[in-house]
Amino acid sequence: MKQGSIEIAVKNMVCNRCIKVVKEELVKNNIDFNHVDLGTIYFDQNISGMEKEKLKIILEKEGFELVEDKESVIVKNIKTIIVQLIHHGKEKPENQNFSEFIALEIGMDYSQLSKLFSEIEGNTIEHYIIEQRIERAKELIVYNELTLSQISYQLNYSSPQHLSRQFKQITGLTPSAFKNIRIRKKLDTI
Repeated sequence: MKQGSIEIAVKNMVCNRCIKVVKEELVKNNIDFNHVDLGTIYFDQNISGMEKEKLKIILEKEGFELVEDKESVIVKNIKTIIVQLIHHGKEKPENQNFSEFIALEIGMDYSQLSKLFSEIEGNTIEHYIIEQRIERAKELIVYNELTLSQISYQLNYSSPQHLSRQFKQITGLTPSAFKNIRIRKKLDTI
């Protein structure tokens, strides 16, 4: 966050296309903003209650939601970190696991984050990470540029067999069966 800027958290904003849509809607509706990132709109000054209500309606029309309570903002931030790591090439230290990285990025104990995430999402952080990794694997399989071994390495699986097992648990299909039918979920529905 830049000094002096106001953040508003937005749920379901998980890709660059989402950022583009939100920016276009803000411009089209004459709402002054500083910039837009995954899951967040930055303003140079506070927006009024009426402007916030207008923003809420605009975002909902496009499939997004304002995140207003502190706990939901934390969960949104956890999801954003995971999506950036898995889908957008954000780097974490090689010797650091997801839980350590997330705890450091959020600035809270991982056990607290894990409990909060599970209470709000009805799912564990670990399972969310697996779902995101499988969605990324689906994307890479569809591109047909990498072998399963290369995909498993890129997604930090211990082996292609480990990726294949998790892939089948989540999708009900083997990676090769999936390659033949190519079904993917939208990131914001996971």
